[in-house]
Amino acid sequence: MTDVDHRYAELDTELCAPASGSLADLLERVLDKGVVIAGDIKIDLLDIELLTIRLRLFIASVDTAKKAGIDWWETDPALSSRAARDELAEENARLRAQLDALAEAAEEPTGAVR
Repeated sequence: MTDVDHRYAELDTELCAPASGSLADLLERVLDKGVVIAGDIKIDLLDIELLTIRLRLFIASVDTAKKAGIDWWETDPALSSRAARDELAEENARLRAQLDALAEAAEEPTGAVR
C-alpha cells in the first residue's frame, strides 16, 4: 500500500502554468526562487522497518542559497581554496604551538639532585 502525503497539495500556480517563455527563462526563474524536492524511501518487511532514506534536494542559484543560509561550499576544503588555506593555516598554528611547548619543556632544567 502506498501512502500519499497531501501536505503540499497546494502548488504555486506560477510554476505550474504553461510555459510561455523559453527553457532559459524557466531555469532562471527556478534558480532565482529556489525549488525544494523532498522525499522518503522506506523499506519494510513484515511491518519491520529495514531501511529509511530521507532525501532533500534544494535547487537554487548561489545567491538564493546564501539568502537561505546555505554556504557549505565556502567552508569545505575540498571545494574552496580559501577554506583549504584557512585549514592549513590553522593546522600550522596548532603545530607551531605544540613545537613551542616542546621547546619550552626541553629548556626547563630538570630537578638535579645533589
